[in-house]
Amino acid sequence: MKTLFIDCGMGAAGDMLTGALTELTGNVEETVNQLNKLGVPGVVYTADKAEKCGITGTHMKVEYNGEEEGEHSHGDGHMHSHRDMHGIEHIVNDHLQVSDAVKKQILNVYKAIAEAESQVHGVPVSEIHFHEVGAMDAIADITAVCWLMDQLKPDRIIASPVHVGKGTVKCAHGILPVPAPATALLLKDIPIYSKEIIDGELCTPTGAALLKTFVSEFGSMPVMKLKQSGYGMGKKDFPIANCVRILLGEESEERDQVAELRFNVDDMTAEEIAFAHNKLLEQGAFEVFLTAVQMKKGRPGTLFTALTTEAKKEAVVEAIFRYTSTLGIREFHSGRYVLKRKIIEEETPYGTVRRKEAEGYGVKRYKYEYEDLAAIAERENCSIDEIRHRIEKNRSND
Repeated sequence: MKTLFIDCGMGAAGDMLTGALTELTGNVEETVNQLNKLGVPGVVYTADKAEKCGITGTHMKVEYNGEEEGEHSHGDGHMHSHRDMHGIEHIVNDHLQVSDAVKKQILNVYKAIAEAESQVHGVPVSEIHFHEVGAMDAIADITAVCWLMDQLKPDRIIASPVHVGKGTVKCAHGILPVPAPATALLLKDIPIYSKEIIDGELCTPTGAALLKTFVSEFGSMPVMKLKQSGYGMGKKDFPIANCVRILLGEESEERDQVAELRFNVDDMTAEEIAFAHNKLLEQGAFEVFLTAVQMKKGRPGTLFTALTTEAKKEAVVEAIFRYTSTLGIREFHSGRYVLKRKIIEEETPYGTVRRKEAEGYGVKRYKYEYEDLAAIAERENCSIDEIRHRIEKNRSND
């Protein structure tokens, strides 16, 4: 499984994402030539080598009508222009030489920004005018990232929690706190943080919108065989290397990462425990099991263990605090080896029955779905085991 991991330890900006993705193509010069054929009006892309804190990477310079992008706080610039959604659609649909799929992704990025701006300013999306993100350099960055993602075609895109910086940022509407209001809305439900050592905006609206559009989950780097790495450099200098790092690797389809959440309770009734157990499953835990334990002062208690994916972890954590009496949760991350699974619908004398098949590591097995067998057993007034034997006998006769 081809996987991209975006390290957002220094936030994210459009030109930095472009630079890192360009390095992943393996031929920066040829990729820049292709970018310059995409038809962004008046725009010329140039890949410059840059160094930050001893790390060498690519800074993607964008010139519009011969003028380099104006300096924004972190890398996204503005060229003293603004456009509404209709103007963006005109550029995308009438000028860009990209596939319809890429055009759709570009417009999806802008729609995400427009919806955030609409909430911030309290006006309909149709009345939103893009300022910094409507400038040609921002259009160039968004176009480049969408096109590069289409060229690389990753199966999975993961990003680290996003470092947003701190302090204030100057924009068209004045001086705003970091993260700026629209950026904060775009980062809703995405894990973010700030460090005292960095003063400034690290995640721009363009960067936030691109992450929101492409990243399927935020968390730690998965176990994968590293194939390539790309470094997209920003303009400013900070105590930490101002770059976005993107790693391209191959994940084994038989191994994945799981979050294991554990907590103890000693003051819940059996009914409350059963109710909480079901609620955790509803909220995204794929397995919840209970262990009898002895707690302080010799009291009997229950150890909950909930397994979930990184993408659904926050929802499960919220459910744990909502439906149980615990005051804290311990988190562990584990690799998990799994067999490839698929569901087959098998026609039987009793109707369609789902059969779960699993295969891998030289093993192949199957099992009929409990709910289907139980429904038939109820209807036929016999045991589940008898129905299973009847279905398997019919299958062997076929």
